Amino acid sequence: MNTNCRASLWRPLPFLSFWLMLMLGALAPLHASAQAEDSASATSEEPIEDTSEPNSAQPAPPNFEDLVHQLVQGNLRERSETVSQLFGQDDERLADILNALVDGDLLADRNDPPTVAIRAGNSITNALTGDALESDDGLRRVPVNNSLRTQLRGQLAQLNLNHESAEIRYNAVRRFIRDGIDAQGIAMLVERQKEEDSGLVLGAIDTALALFQIQGIDRDMRLEAINSLSGSLEQEARIALNDVAANDADTELRIAAREALDSIQGRIKLYRFMENLFFGLSLGSVLLLAAIGLAITFGVMGVINMAHGELIMLGAYTTWGVQVLFPNLIEWSLLIAIPAAFLITGLIGILIERGVIRFLYGRPLETLLATFGLSLVLQQAVRTLFSPLNRSVSSPDWISGTLVINPVLSITYTRLYILIFGLMVFFALLLVMKRTTLGLKVRAVSQNRAMARAVGVRSSWVDALTFGLGSGIAGIAGVALSQLTNVGPNLGQAYIIDSFMVVVFGGVGNLWGTLVSAMSLGLINNFLEPYAGAMLAKVLVLIMLILFIQKKPKGLFPQKGRAAAD
Repeated sequence: MNTNCRASLWRPLPFLSFWLMLMLGALAPLHASAQAEDSASATSEEPIEDTSEPNSAQPAPPNFEDLVHQLVQGNLRERSETVSQLFGQDDERLADILNALVDGDLLADRNDPPTVAIRAGNSITNALTGDALESDDGLRRVPVNNSLRTQLRGQLAQLNLNHESAEIRYNAVRRFIRDGIDAQGIAMLVERQKEEDSGLVLGAIDTALALFQIQGIDRDMRLEAINSLSGSLEQEARIALNDVAANDADTELRIAAREALDSIQGRIKLYRFMENLFFGLSLGSVLLLAAIGLAITFGVMGVINMAHGELIMLGAYTTWGVQVLFPNLIEWSLLIAIPAAFLITGLIGILIERGVIRFLYGRPLETLLATFGLSLVLQQAVRTLFSPLNRSVSSPDWISGTLVINPVLSITYTRLYILIFGLMVFFALLLVMKRTTLGLKVRAVSQNRAMARAVGVRSSWVDALTFGLGSGIAGIAGVALSQLTNVGPNLGQAYIIDSFMVVVFGGVGNLWGTLVSAMSLGLINNFLEPYAGAMLAKVLVLIMLILFIQKKPKGLFPQKGRAAAD
């Protein structure tokens, strides 16, 4: 029995041993971990030398260029994260890149790193360097979805509203007006209104707030919004007022909306008149530049120079040549081209006078035919040297763009600068004619050639210098015209008839008459075009000029002197 009891006691031992081994196996890793912690703590108590560089394990934050490259790569989720990182960057290129992304004008290729470009009309520029790209080969539009577009618009609005440029802030407010405004946008505009110092931007903000209020249910606030919109020239304001005037149930609101629309229409007519006035003066300044050189040669020498238009064309080609020779000086190209064109065309004019015209004085018909032949020779020479194709002249940044005065009145900088430049040339020439020895001799020869010769004036050299001066001014006119149209062999033909009209209308040889006639013809032509069309307006101007010459054959300001009747 004892033997059986001992045997029964030993039977569970194998099972107990098995479970004991399992428990020991489970506890072994815990024991090893505890030993490792003890060892680590013991080691940490010992002083050791730190040889690692500070922050060596932390990656450097990506710069702006890297983030732009990431923006055009990867999927839409990654693009959204990159956009969030870009808004933390303080870089002046950020707004242009993100605006292009929203508008679908951001392009990129598949290179590594990719070329990122912005498309603006027909031009494509590198988004990071600003350099112009010749073509869009290999470039593809960077896609965005509605979620990313919404994210971009909200963040761009805040970014553009705080931009240092008043034009960008104004465009940001107009985007709110065009796309619609919500409570979040109202909060941003109210915050910006407290700090804004531009009257144009403040007016746009007032319009945006009024457009939000006019959609509400509070009658007094809607009436206040209508009164506020009566001073706005934004198209969206007129649309909102038209809707109220036509469909609102409140009679007082309808009447107020109609009165506001009448007030806006009156202001629009005023600004349209001012715009026509400016463009008429701008056209007059172009005619002034084209005709003022002819007024000198025709008035002093009596030479009907049919090659005057080709001298204008040579001045335009001089501008193109300067930009070809100095491609990195586009911003300075016009300032270089003005004296270069004056010298080149002036020397050519002296050669024409010395080589051809001086043998034909007193024979106007032969002079007309000779200069007409010279015009054909100059045109063919340009076709042979530079090809018959038109050449495009780049405009510097300082002469490009538009001056926005209000939503219905804007002035292009190109025409504004040409107007100022034409007046500067006129007064400079007037100063030469009134205050210099050359001007004194020119006036003497033009008034009485025989008496001028009698007192020792070398009339032949005066004729040469006068013709060179008129030709040089024609070259300067070509520099200005190169900013308005393409440069080609037939450029001058478009202005030769108008130049003679200006000279005859103003009075042959009279500079003030040339100024008044150029501005008058420019204004008349510009105000007639909306009603009669471009071609019929020119015909009507020509008919009016013929009738005027019938009454006053010597023009507005006839030449004075003993030989004036010759």
